[in-house]
Amino acid sequence: MEISKAKTSLFAGLQTKKQREKSGLFIAEGEKCALDTIGAFALEWLVATPAWIARHQVIPNVPADRILEAPESTMRKISSLACAPEVLAVFRLPDTPKEDPLLDKAGLYLLLDGIQDPGNLGTIIRTADWFGFDSIYASRDTVDVFNPKTVQSTMGSLHRVKVIYTDLPSLIKRSGIENVYGTLLDGKDMFKTELGESGVIVMGNEGKGLSAEMRTLVNRPLLIPPYRAGSHGESLNVAIATAITLARFRNQ
Repeated sequence: MEISKAKTSLFAGLQTKKQREKSGLFIAEGEKCALDTIGAFALEWLVATPAWIARHQVIPNVPADRILEAPESTMRKISSLACAPEVLAVFRLPDTPKEDPLLDKAGLYLLLDGIQDPGNLGTIIRTADWFGFDSIYASRDTVDVFNPKTVQSTMGSLHRVKVIYTDLPSLIKRSGIENVYGTLLDGKDMFKTELGESGVIVMGNEGKGLSAEMRTLVNRPLLIPPYRAGSHGESLNVAIATAITLARFRNQ
């Protein structure tokens, strides 16, 4: 079935959070991301070029009437990527939990405070998946997890790691969390510090770091020390800093 102009316009609009919320849809771009996500979310449509469809006569868990054929020019209109993929999937947004979550005081959790770059969020989700975190708790001003660039950057990990948006300070206080770890420039060298097996690890905004309120809750400040004390960049990318921090906790 060929894609219609109406669907082309609808799918192209899914680049914006407003249109995603209005339509209840989001997209996963690229073969790996799209196919790995099938089964985790309700599939509406698989959109692909004629050449890709010709190479994939049978696609597991995708009925033939859910496949839309689109020329490369149309894929470029829909896609957020500089080089449009041959295939993308359109999924139904999952239901948002109504109740405020609570954390188990014996568990170890990853919290994101004001992450703004969709690529960073996607890479953090992929990293959390690698290190065995199946949930991430994010402040409400963190970028939307269903932003196409975020979804694509997860490389299929989105269906294994759930992102829950909530009031982080309230979550910490209501859950009675004892160990609140946060990366700060005046923190203790994380490679020389004994870390607990429970608590929350809070990673902050790309430019501003942790919010003022969150800083007041951090009682276990940590530092990723530079190799050269006198000559180094101003800071690490938050996704890279998250990977180093999670590796340190998992390698105790």
